[in-house]
Amino acid sequence: MLVGISTIDFSYFVPDMTDKKRILLIGGPGSGKTTLINHMESHDLLVHHEISRQITLEAQEKGIEQLFLTDPLAFSNSLLAGRIDQFNNATTGLNFYDRGIPDVPAYHVFTGDPIPDDYIAACKEYEYDIVFLLPAWKEIYESDNERYETFQQAQTISNILVEFYERFNYKPITIPTGTIEERYQFLMSQIND
Repeated sequence: MLVGISTIDFSYFVPDMTDKKRILLIGGPGSGKTTLINHMESHDLLVHHEISRQITLEAQEKGIEQLFLTDPLAFSNSLLAGRIDQFNNATTGLNFYDRGIPDVPAYHVFTGDPIPDDYIAACKEYEYDIVFLLPAWKEIYESDNERYETFQQAQTISNILVEFYERFNYKPITIPTGTIEERYQFLMSQIND
């Protein structure tokens, strides 16, 4: 036994899994967030999926082709409510999110729409533990029925997201481009450091 040391507390080496850890993936459209989230889910990690596609599809079933374009505030209100629900539904241990609450007002910066005060209040009230950025990546970018942005717009959105998250004192960790497994391993190595 070392002199002066009766016990050693190793608890700081292992995350306290009695706590809820909220780990967020952000990035512009088509940067690989959903692919990475799905890969993480295949490794039995708890994920909270992106809900904008669900909101868009529900609106399309009601005859509204692009709710984001037709009524941006209604779209954003639905997103904000859904993301707050996801945040509140975190369970003990690691919770991974495909987009977060601050994404909602950040998109208003992109569109030039005013940002309601309650959006800013929600960003301050609901805080994530770690934020990862998946940067715009032209080689994997594809548009589809729910993703209407051009690649250049996706890059702009990615930049706005970073600036907006930094405004709330987050320091997004950039996940390098690479295979899905490489991206997954990088993310997990950052969490385990």
